[in-house]
Amino acid sequence: MKTTSESGNAKNVANFDELIAAATGFGSAYNPSKVSIQVEEMRNLSNLAKSALRDINALFPAYSNAVADREVAIAPLSKLTTRILNSLKASDTTEQVVDNAKTIIRKIQGTRATPKKTEEQKSALAAEGKVTRENSASQMSYNSRLDNFDKLIQLLAGIPSYAPNETDLQVATLREIYDMLIVKNEAVLAAATPLINARIARDAIFYGPQTGLFDVATDSKTYIKSVFGAASPQYKPISKLAFKNV
Repeated sequence: MKTTSESGNAKNVANFDELIAAATGFGSAYNPSKVSIQVEEMRNLSNLAKSALRDINALFPAYSNAVADREVAIAPLSKLTTRILNSLKASDTTEQVVDNAKTIIRKIQGTRATPKKTEEQKSALAAEGKVTRENSASQMSYNSRLDNFDKLIQLLAGIPSYAPNETDLQVATLREIYDMLIVKNEAVLAAATPLINARIARDAIFYGPQTGLFDVATDSKTYIKSVFGAASPQYKPISKLAFKNV
């Protein structure tokens, strides 16, 4: 799916309308044999393109709001898991179990077990003939964080000594938080699906081969150049109408 900004697509439509106006103004001199670049067909395509943009504009707020709601909900997770770790450390559990929890929590928070090497350290190692390879420690996608949060809850549920008096750190509460985050994520997915479909439909209208707005505009400009000449006063303003295909 194309990632053009909506403003870029709107600019394509605006320029396309200018092209249609110019073609109309040429009167009988603008008389292409190719159906797709005839004025009436271009007007129909412009209407389709505008409708496609309106559909996206109508769907985007629900998606944007769902994403914002999800971000607000997950924002406290890093601090919460730090408190969970401290509570676990304060319990009568083993160091090995604490280390297991640390590993999961690092993935939730996107931190490293060891600090990332500086460029100076990498250069020094390279001078010694040592190759430095560092994998990304971040697993910060929403799904990854949820998956690791679930793993942490499962780990805590199996530790008899993890029994905090603080309600918000208790396993039952953590499960409620996890379920809430799942619901927030599902709301984003539900809002994303129609938006994705609308963008696919838009891209077919704007960028479909031969019949898409970009190709039609390009063909129309080429036809006008062929009729009046590249250096003509008729073609000069047309040549400045830019259409982006990304």
